[in-house]
Amino acid sequence: MKTTPKNPLVCAIAYDGLCTFEFGIAVELFGLPRPEFSNWYRFAAVAAEPGPIRAIGGLSVVAENTLALLPQADLIIVPGWRSAETPVPAALTEALAAAHANGARIASICSGVFALAAAGLLDGRRATTHWRYTDALSAQYPEVSVDPDVLYLKDGGVYTSAGSAAGLDLGLHIIRQDYGAQVAASVARRLVLPAQRDGGQRQFVPRPEPQARAGTNLAALQDRVRAHLDEAWPITRMAQDAATSPRTLARRFEEETGLTPLAWLKSERIARAAELLEDPDVPLADVCDICGFGSAESFRRDFRKAMGVPPIRYRERLGAFT
Repeated sequence: MKTTPKNPLVCAIAYDGLCTFEFGIAVELFGLPRPEFSNWYRFAAVAAEPGPIRAIGGLSVVAENTLALLPQADLIIVPGWRSAETPVPAALTEALAAAHANGARIASICSGVFALAAAGLLDGRRATTHWRYTDALSAQYPEVSVDPDVLYLKDGGVYTSAGSAAGLDLGLHIIRQDYGAQVAASVARRLVLPAQRDGGQRQFVPRPEPQARAGTNLAALQDRVRAHLDEAWPITRMAQDAATSPRTLARRFEEETGLTPLAWLKSERIARAAELLEDPDVPLADVCDICGFGSAESFRRDFRKAMGVPPIRYRERLGAFT
């Protein structure tokens, strides 16, 4: 890895079907002039392919540079990709691999991870992407260790980030590495963002719908439990309510939800708590009681373990303050 210079050259890849927001993140973080700092990045947009570059939203982009510039880059950003299924041109993957071998840092935002994976840059490395794409990334590139929970990851000189806005978190992290915490905090203030966000992307993943099979009592039991989460639900009570044995109930839960009955119960309590935390008029103590956590301590512990942030921070991040 080469030493980062005072004015690193950042190259953002532009391609037909460009993800406009993700590209804008790269421009805002690294391409915007910042005269308040004595040293700052140099920025260049690089066309990944010849021909017109159309961006989402009906825009067209003219990138003055070609892939021939990448050997000079200190940081290369791939701001999204056309889709998880769309092949990445060999010219781009070869240029990315060569630049990385030459010491450049390579970063992706959201679906841009598929370009890095296609270039072989993630083989044997940890990586992340938007929660919608993590299964596809794992299936297409089993040699990549996919972490679906975090906002961004660094493994060696390769950086990956989750959904689109997580590119801001990653960019601020890179700025913090290059110029220090104070500079990164100053950039974050101009963006009206926290310098560092708590938690990972688990807190944004939608709650899955139950998939109980017809002809079993499991769906009815689940509905009753959800309606009375404030009550105690040991497995013996659940089994009695479903008119089956605890062993049979456990097997059915495993088959139809992939969870044990008690793990499913905890996930339902956490999901309901997340819904209630969106309402600023519901006190935290009431959320704890309504969802049946038993104590404030277990509420904080279980919620933080599942969502990556404690309940109060989750509420604040959603803009609802007690």
